[in-house]
Amino acid sequence: MKHHNPAFEAINPNIGSSFTSLKFQTNENIKSHFWHYHPEIELILVKGGSGKRQIGSSITYFKDGDLVLIGSNLPHCGLTNENTNNEHEIVIQFKPNFLGDKIWEVQEMAKIAAMLEKSKSGMVFGDEIKKAIGSKISQMHELQSVNKLLKFFEILHDLSVSEDYRILNAGKYYLQTHVEDNERINRIFNYVKDHFKEQITLEEIAELANMKVPSFCRYFKKITNKTFTQFVNEYRITHSLKLLAEKPMSITEVCFESGFNNFSYFNKTFKEYIKKSPSQYRKEFNFLIV
Repeated sequence: MKHHNPAFEAINPNIGSSFTSLKFQTNENIKSHFWHYHPEIELILVKGGSGKRQIGSSITYFKDGDLVLIGSNLPHCGLTNENTNNEHEIVIQFKPNFLGDKIWEVQEMAKIAAMLEKSKSGMVFGDEIKKAIGSKISQMHELQSVNKLLKFFEILHDLSVSEDYRILNAGKYYLQTHVEDNERINRIFNYVKDHFKEQITLEEIAELANMKVPSFCRYFKKITNKTFTQFVNEYRITHSLKLLAEKPMSITEVCFESGFNNFSYFNKTFKEYIKKSPSQYRKEFNFLIV
């Protein structure tokens, strides 16, 4: 099977605008559901729906929509696919210097500049600010010319003063600055994305990276701040969260459908990551199995 490097995505601003604002209905944007990167900073609002959030080495589950800010050249997957069941998705893309190199040095822009620096590791915003900003993003998308730009800066300001956010990739995320790492690590990420339901050995993944197993383990930990086993388990647990919340499957079925071949190990790993058992997590969604 051929394994693809992350695709470089070329982005052009909307006609008559210095940045891009795109609106996709339901699962219309599923073509972006692969590893890709671009120099533009990206603000994404997913209205409703649930799914995997895969940004850098962070793999998490979102429900009832999402609001994320992704920094320049940070590899990520699109947030929506045919299973997300979202209402719509608005994607705003802009280059860091879209209004010139000096604008972020202006004192009034200090908080926005600091936020954009944090976005290099990926930021996800909480429900409170997501609800407050969602309507403004929808309004901005319909505006034109200077009114659109002013509304955009209002949105950036509101986000920059909010404390309702979480950084997705702890510490320095090296994939932003080393192209050779970008290509190698994303070849690995793509393989996990396509094969997480199967057994993945360290030997085969090290061979994919053209490295010996011990060297690969040290390399992967340095790049992602987690072991390869932790990374794969996070991917599998994230998949299980969606199944537990949305599918009428037994917990045993969820275990094997998520790539775990041992039920007790699945339970143990789930509790380590989620701090509760799979059955407790499912009860939170009031999901009744017939």
